[in-house]
Amino acid sequence: MTDTRVFIHGLLGSSRGTKASFFRETYPDMIIEDFRGSLEQRMEKLNNILAQKRSLIIIGSSYGGLMAVIYALDNQEKVRKLILLAPALASGGFDPYLPKTTDIPVIIYHGRNDDVVPLGPVHDIARRVFNNLTFNIVEDNHVLSKTFTSIDCANLL
Repeated sequence: MTDTRVFIHGLLGSSRGTKASFFRETYPDMIIEDFRGSLEQRMEKLNNILAQKRSLIIIGSSYGGLMAVIYALDNQEKVRKLILLAPALASGGFDPYLPKTTDIPVIIYHGRNDDVVPLGPVHDIARRVFNNLTFNIVEDNHVLSKTFTSIDCANLL
């Protein structure tokens, strides 16, 4: 079965942002959509898009990382891997999922100088929820502008 690659942008991002544009150019078959509205509205759209998909590799950036994790915890049999870029796990939207755990491989990149999504709480939550976690703390900010271009996407995806 061929993997289905998905990129989910952050709260104020879009399918035309820097990361989305990179993924669209590099992986033309990647699912890259625009998400707007409340977390519930965004999750409903994501669930509809992925309803018939399997063997998912999901990349989520910031709020898109929160969405990716919620989706994965609700659909563990469908998700093969998560790659999270400064995921907004410390937002209140994740609270109902805190008791859950998963063995899905999870790779996180989070900037030490992130002033939007605090590193400490995300690191603590990730260590509790993900049993197969690689957590990369990098010298960067929230958008990971220095780190993103050096991530070995070819190996990760």
